[in-house]
Amino acid sequence: MKSLLIKNAQIITMNHADEIFTGDIFIENGIISNIGKNLACDADQIINAENRTVIPGFIQTHVHLCQTLFRSRADDLELLDWLKKRIWPLEAAHDEESIYYSALLGIGELIESGTTTIVDMETVHHTEAAFQAIAGSGIRALSGKVMMDRGDDVPMELREKTADSLQESVDLLEKWHMFANGRIQYAFSPRFVLSCTEELLKEVQRLSEIYQVKVHTHAAENQEEIMLVEQQTGMRNIEYLDYLGLANKRLILAHCIWLDEKEKKIIKDRGVNVSHCPGSNLKLASGIADIPGLMEMGVSLSLGADGAPCNNNLNMFQEMKLAALIQKPKHGPSAMKAKEVFKMATIGGAKAVGLEKEIGSIEIGKKADLVILNLHHFHTFPSFEADPISRIVYSASRDNVETTIINGEIIMENH
Repeated sequence: MKSLLIKNAQIITMNHADEIFTGDIFIENGIISNIGKNLACDADQIINAENRTVIPGFIQTHVHLCQTLFRSRADDLELLDWLKKRIWPLEAAHDEESIYYSALLGIGELIESGTTTIVDMETVHHTEAAFQAIAGSGIRALSGKVMMDRGDDVPMELREKTADSLQESVDLLEKWHMFANGRIQYAFSPRFVLSCTEELLKEVQRLSEIYQVKVHTHAAENQEEIMLVEQQTGMRNIEYLDYLGLANKRLILAHCIWLDEKEKKIIKDRGVNVSHCPGSNLKLASGIADIPGLMEMGVSLSLGADGAPCNNNLNMFQEMKLAALIQKPKHGPSAMKAKEVFKMATIGGAKAVGLEKEIGSIEIGKKADLVILNLHHFHTFPSFEADPISRIVYSASRDNVETTIINGEIIMENH
C-alpha cells in the first residue's frame, strides 16, 4: 500500500480537544502515522492541500443501497403506503444484476459527497451482489440482508420462512463479516417489528450475542406503525425490543421519532444507538425526532440519509443542515449547533458502529478515512473570521468535496 502525505491543509480533527489547525497528515499502510506542521516524510504520493480543508470521512448509519434505483419512483406517500404500494413491489422485482448496480450507484453518490462508511440494509434476496459491489468499491460498510417472515401486505416474493431467513443471514455473515481486512462487517437486519415474528427477533438477539455483531432495524418511525405494534405485542416498539433482549449497545435504530419517556430511558440505559434521518422523516411526513432531548440525555446519536426513494439524495451535507435547522423553530436558534451536528456525522457515527477507536476523527493510529474539501467557492466564501465547521454544516455541499480517501486509498480524486 502506498504512503501518502497531505500537506498544508486546514485539519478539522474532531479529536477530544476539537483541534483545528493548519498542517500535514502522513499515512502509511492505511493508517495515520503522523500529524503536524512541515512534516519531512518520504511519501509515495504527496497532495498539496493548501487552501483546502481535511475532515474525517462522513459515517452514515442508515442507508438502503438496494433502493437507489427507485429514486423518484415513490414520492409523496407516507411510510406504510410507501412500503406497500411502491418499495416492497420494487424490491421484489430485483435480480442480482439490478441489486449490484443499485448498490454501485448509491456508493458512487456516497463517495462523491464525502461518505466513507455506511450502515446498509439490503432487501430479502440477492444480498451477495450488494456485498460484491461494496467490496469492489472501497467503501467501508456494515451491511446485511433484510429479514421479513411475516406481514399480510408483504409480497409473497419477499415473505421468508423464519429458518431460511436466519440461515441465509448466518451464511452471509460467515462469508462477509470482517472481509477485506475488516473493511466490511455484517449486521443482522430485521426490517421492523411489523414484518418479523417474535421467533425471528429472539433468534437474531441470540445470534448477535454469539457472533458479537450489530443489529440494524427501524423503530418508532410512524404513528400508525406504533399503533399496529401495540396491537400485536401489547407494547410500544422500544419496550418490545427491550423485552426481547435486543436493546443494547449492538443495536442501531433508525428514526426513533415517536418515543415516550419510558422508551427514551430504555435507549439511554441500554446504550442503544439512534440514527437520525431528517430528510426521510420530513419527506414521508413521519415527524421530527426529539434529537435535542436525546442529546441532553447522552444518547448515542448519528446521521443517515435512508434510501434514495425517500430522500432523494444520499448526501450528508443535506442531512447535517436539515438536522440543525428543523429543531430551531421549536427549541430556539442555539439548538443543534453546527459542531454538535458535525459530531453526529463523524465521531458519533463511529461510536454507533463500534469503531470510534479506528475512525471518526483525525488522530495518529486511526485509519485514514479522510475527505478533502475546497471551501473556496462562491457559496462557502468568505472564510475570514468564520467558524470552519459552521461553513461546512450550513453552507457547504457535495460540490465542495474534491477527494475521498478510505483506508489510506484515494477512492475519488479531484471530483
